[in-house]
Amino acid sequence: MNPASLVLLHAANPGPFTGEGNWTYLVPGDRPLLIDAGVAEPGHLDAIAAAAPSGLAEVVVTHAHADHAAGAPAIQSRWPAARFSKVPWPGKDAGVAYQSLADGDTVMTGAGPLEVLHTPGHSPDHIALWHAGSRTVFVGDLLQLGTTVFIPASSGGSLTDYLASLERLRRLGPARAWPAHGPVIEDPLALIDQYVTHRRQREDQVLVALADGLATVEAITDRIYVHIAPVLTPMARESVLAHLVKLEGEGQALHSNGLWSIVK
Repeated sequence: MNPASLVLLHAANPGPFTGEGNWTYLVPGDRPLLIDAGVAEPGHLDAIAAAAPSGLAEVVVTHAHADHAAGAPAIQSRWPAARFSKVPWPGKDAGVAYQSLADGDTVMTGAGPLEVLHTPGHSPDHIALWHAGSRTVFVGDLLQLGTTVFIPASSGGSLTDYLASLERLRRLGPARAWPAHGPVIEDPLALIDQYVTHRRQREDQVLVALADGLATVEAITDRIYVHIAPVLTPMARESVLAHLVKLEGEGQALHSNGLWSIVK
């Protein structure tokens, strides 16, 4: 995929949990395709209209989190002929009638076919879109430069699934990745290696905390995340919980009556 043909459209939604905000991507052509829907900011809608004066043919949503999907009804109102598609997440998909995507499906674009890769972990419905000819991938919230990806363990996130999704992407050998947050990633394989190393280090910290007798998510979070901003503490606790659930699934941790312990 020629980067020069891709139109980057910012969703205009900066915030403590979205950083500088989301990127959405327009693939032009006879059937203009928008990847992710943003949050219905008027400036974003106007930018879509300027980039696709003939209208949108399809909007593919990488997952149901609000910063990626909340703008779908406004886009549908403005471009009623557009088709909306995603991997289903029952109980979370709302606002428009989505056509169901599944792993291995093909989405046709003016730049050639994109293969749907079901990459759960950040959410159960998460997908990436793979352009095999250029080894380019649209990764949604699978990768982001400068930080790690949040795994909301109490609301559909799974660290075990996320690490498996990273490994799947690694095997494809992508040369470039376009994320929903932050700049283009020119060396996705190096970033995946950094992520896996970071998660192993974090897991070791959780295991040490358990071995020292810390038995709650809050206590372990306070041990590991010493200088975190208070607004980010809930996210840190979710990350710790994600590691604990993974360790429990591997038989390395136990959970009983709200308390965690290490398997000796």
